[in-house]
Amino acid sequence: MRAAIVDQPGSIRVGEVPDPTPGERDVVIKVGACGICGTDLHIADGHFPPTPYPIVPGHEFAGEIVEIGKNVPGGWQVGDRVAVDPSLFCGYCDPCRAGHGNLCENWGATGDTVNGAFAEYVAVPASTCYRLPDHLSWQEGALVEPVSCAVHGVRRIGVEAGEHFLVVGAGTMGLIMQMLLQRAGARVTVVDRNASRLPRAKDLGAHAVATDVSELDGERFDAAADCTGAAPAIEAAFDSLRRGGRLLVFGVAPAEARVALSPFRIYNDEITVVGSMAVLHSYGAALDLVSSGAVDTKALLTDALPLERFPDALDLMRSGAGLKVQVLPGARDA
Repeated sequence: MRAAIVDQPGSIRVGEVPDPTPGERDVVIKVGACGICGTDLHIADGHFPPTPYPIVPGHEFAGEIVEIGKNVPGGWQVGDRVAVDPSLFCGYCDPCRAGHGNLCENWGATGDTVNGAFAEYVAVPASTCYRLPDHLSWQEGALVEPVSCAVHGVRRIGVEAGEHFLVVGAGTMGLIMQMLLQRAGARVTVVDRNASRLPRAKDLGAHAVATDVSELDGERFDAAADCTGAAPAIEAAFDSLRRGGRLLVFGVAPAEARVALSPFRIYNDEITVVGSMAVLHSYGAALDLVSSGAVDTKALLTDALPLERFPDALDLMRSGAGLKVQVLPGARDA
């Protein structure tokens, strides 16, 4: 089959790899759509430590079951449409036993630590599959995974109706975060250095938008969510908080990145700083949100390229020209 392969950091190609075969409790999926996110860029550049090389990346995906392992429970059938939680938790380490599988000591994920869905086919544990309603397209199904990350993030930071939130970053994740916070009753201000992204945030209901926190006239926020992973943005979000405020570090930063936060202010103003790692018991809720229309998928889906143009898709993602860039392995280049 054809697949996108990262042989080593900086070395990316589309080529032939063996077709996947299902283990006893696995299914093989014909990939309908797979989205690119910041983690994929980190993998391509060698900045995501859990990733081995070579690897076929791709962890935001949906598709059709075409083969089933001999001991798969759950009534799955060939032809079933599914969206897939990429999480691969071991189940026996202390964090897993405590219900924190996303902090698994042996953490893995389809497309991050084992071959993923920038390919014609991918094998996954049947237990990670969720039935995709017929009214959702493959592209919408592939959005469930990033929405599930945002659901976990919102649960981590908490939100009360009437709170004023700052969201830093108006890319796909920032806009999803904005939508979920607004749905919970928050008033949301969105900041992004890319001014071309701000009208979409405004159209989605942002209270205010700006290209820099400094443009907000010293306004203080109940909570802030950084969706960029950029150290200066995290620092600016922290500095924007009022006393008793909360900061969510949601964007994926390089492992070596460092930020300068005032420990005195954390103490004196009782600032809470929390992180949010991937997905945790949030995939089903995310699927319900996408299926019900609570997440405006049309506002997020901007670019779809065939598998053969995977390197171009990465470049488009880096450029910031669009929002959610997806690869459609079944499509053919014009």
